[in-house]
Amino acid sequence: MAEATTQALIFTYGTLKQGHGNHHLIQDLILQQDAIFLGFHVTHQPHPLVIGPHGIPYLINLPGHGHQVKGELYSVSTRGLVRLDELEGISIGHYERLPIELYEEGKEGVLVAAEAYFAHRSFGERLWERKGKVGLTEFGEEEGKGYVGIEDRPHGCDVLHDITSFLSYNSEEL
Repeated sequence: MAEATTQALIFTYGTLKQGHGNHHLIQDLILQQDAIFLGFHVTHQPHPLVIGPHGIPYLINLPGHGHQVKGELYSVSTRGLVRLDELEGISIGHYERLPIELYEEGKEGVLVAAEAYFAHRSFGERLWERKGKVGLTEFGEEEGKGYVGIEDRPHGCDVLHDITSFLSYNSEEL
């Protein structure tokens, strides 16, 4: 790693995974020696994983609900974490980085303490309810096709506004 300071273990389950829309950031962090791929991991406890507006995946901090979620684990430097936090909108209340327990695929007995980007608490549980409490085990290739990157969204798009609109929309009005 480029820095001799603290490193965080970050579980990625959505667009930061290999083959998905924001993996270029992880690749750049690896090239800059600010991240190392540690393997494929699964959440120890079930968690809801849903897709919101713009095809954005959200892990929701409701342990015991949903499914065990598959993803990738990275060791990330402090400098890399700043870039990930920026992408995930930590400062604006889009996501929040919280602890999660994982195990390496095929090694269920060995738990790993890491962090993941969860839907912000201001809307996460409501998003789970709005999605009918039906979640995914993995954000895969098919789900990734529905992701609309920030550069492809309408100019001036505000994802938090879009989430609020989605959550307040009454499906009975159809």
